[in-house]
Parts: sequence; C-alpha cells; structure tokens
Amino acid sequence: MQKTALPKYLLLSQEIEEQISSRAWPEGRMPSLRGLAEQHRVSVITASRAIQVLRDKGLIARTDHSGCYLANPNQNSAATTWGLCLRITPGHWQKLAAVKPLAGFETLTRRGLANFYDGIDLGEGVTPIQLSAQVGKAVDAGVAGFFLLPSRQNEEWMQQDEHFLAACDAEGLPVVLVERNLRGHYRALERDLSSVDDFDGGVCCTRHLLKTGRRRLAAVVASPCSSHDERAAGYLHAVCIASMSGEFSGLDPTPRVFEVPPGLANKQVDRLLADRVITEKIDGVFCYQDSTAVGLIVELLSRGVAVPRDVAVAGFENLPIGDFFTLGLTTYNYPAEALAMNALRLMRARIETPDGPPLKLSARGELIVRESTGEERA
Repeated sequence: MQKTALPKYLLLSQEIEEQISSRAWPEGRMPSLRGLAEQHRVSVITASRAIQVLRDKGLIARTDHSGCYLANPNQNSAATTWGLCLRITPGHWQKLAAVKPLAGFETLTRRGLANFYDGIDLGEGVTPIQLSAQVGKAVDAGVAGFFLLPSRQNEEWMQQDEHFLAACDAEGLPVVLVERNLRGHYRALERDLSSVDDFDGGVCCTRHLLKTGRRRLAAVVASPCSSHDERAAGYLHAVCIASMSGEFSGLDPTPRVFEVPPGLANKQVDRLLADRVITEKIDGVFCYQDSTAVGLIVELLSRGVAVPRDVAVAGFENLPIGDFFTLGLTTYNYPAEALAMNALRLMRARIETPDGPPLKLSARGELIVRESTGEERA
C-alpha cells in the first residue's frame, strides 16, 4: 500500500524541530517567517502553519517581524507541569461527566505537551487558608499555572473558586478557565476561558429538531452559568430566526426554557420535565446534558409517550451513555482535545502577555444524530 505523503507544513515543522534539537539557534532567536520560507523554499503560509505546530508543542513562544523566539533556548517546555482542577457537578452521573474534559488533557500528556498536577482539594469545607497552603505546595512542586473548570453547583462553591483564584494570584500563577466562566448569569469574563461553542450546539440541536418536523420546542438548563446560558441562547436564536424566515411552516415560536430547580434528585428531575413536556404538548426537547436527556426519555417511555414518534429528545456532550442506551441519543459532541489544546494555547499566551485582556477560545463540536430524534425530512 502506498503511503500518503505528509503535508509540506508538517515536513517543514519536523525539519525545524530537528534544528531546534541540534541547538541551531542557541540564543533563542530564529529567522522570521519570511526568512524561514526563503530558507526552505516554501510559501510564507506554509512556514506560518509549521511554526504554529511548533508553538502547539511548546517549542516556540512568540513570533514578530524580527523573528521567531524559542520558548526556552536551553530547555524544551513541553514537559511543563500545570495544575488541573475539574469541578464536575456532583450526582449520579458525575464519573461519566468527568470523562470528556479529562480525556482532552490526558491527550496532551500522551502527546508529550504537558504534565498535570492534581494535588488540589476543593472539597466541601476547605477554607481559604487551606487553599492558600495547597497552592503553595503546588508551586513547590513546580506547577507553573492552573486550569480550572469552575463549579456550577451553588454560591458557596462559587466562592470557594474565587478563594482559589485569589490564592493563585497571590503566588503569581496564571489560571485558565475551562468549559465555563465562574457561576452566575452575565458574569464578566475576568480570566482566559477555553470553552465549547455552546451557542453553536444549541443552534445545531434546535435546527435538527425542526428539520425532523418538530414545531413546539423546549430547551432544558440547570445552572446560572455561561455554558448553559449560551446553549439556551443558541436554542432561542434558532427558533427566532426560523420564525422570522418562515422556513418551517406551523412553527410555534413561543420560547420555552425549562430551568431545573436546584436540590432535586435525578428521578424528581425526570418527573418534573416529563410533566412539563406532556402538559405543554412539547414535541422536541434539547437538554443541556446527555444524562438529563436519557432520564427524560426513560420517564416519557414509562408514561406511554413514544420517543421519537411523539417527542424527540437531544442532549449535549456525547457521553458514553448516549451511545450505549438502547435508544441511541442524538447529541452535540464535546470536542475534548480541541478544548484542552485551546486552554494550553491560552496559558502560553497569558504567560507571554500577562497584562493583556482576558481571551476566550471556543471549540466547535458536531451534531451526532441517533434514534432519539429520528431522521431529518427532505
């Protein structure tokens, strides 16, 4: 079988990486993009893509008109150790929900791009003084910054996140938020954030439901946080545009966003949502996560409501349960590796420009259609 040749920019990145390994630029300054392009007889675009590969590997820190600069001329920074705190919402599906974000960062470790430290305990009852001590130990262990997935559980846990961030600030450690901003509606972004394109997820799932013939739609959210707000915003945007354009005849444009009350057990949530779906004659539901969607489907089926014939249900994240469930769940895939890679890019950029404004990078996922919604109509 004939092997597929690598793209030019990957070949060039390999050549430059070999030059870096052989200390071709001991002072840390390489030629400019144009200089590299001329030296290797490629286009500036090819040179730029090659340099981006090396930046992603942590070998190059920055580029400007005067040249490209190694992250450290005497050391490969790919082995930098970062702290990782993923505050997954407690519940029956907590372990499953942790799979996606954790997988992305594990990929970075396997690729040799970073090491991760998980010695921070943000459990219930941990005091600000204890958090400060833990962050100090992380610094002693060589941690250069933290990635934090903030809690969306309640105000108390949100305050604990704030105490943790203050402890990191006191130690001069940068923090990049993962997946969502700190808890709260319309909260100003004060830290760099690597997120899923939640708005796109809401739009994709809603338009898919419309294309399957659903005309009375609802979205389900649970917490006052940026990720849920943006998923709901995507749903509302899709319904509004569809109503104004007249693309889907018979559409009921009434916005319906069901917010799950805090403190309910999973079965109570399932019953509450099923009650509203049946009472309000909803025929298509977009849920903020797969476990909620599966719980709703099971409850609807137990009441004699056929899925997807009577009600189509879509989730978000593409957790394993959605594929293993007897009735396959339509969902928006969580781009774990891209999310982690963006977080690493943001961290490196923050270290390079510590006083810059907070930045946000969103990784787009994709719609995965299974049996819970049925096929789109022509």
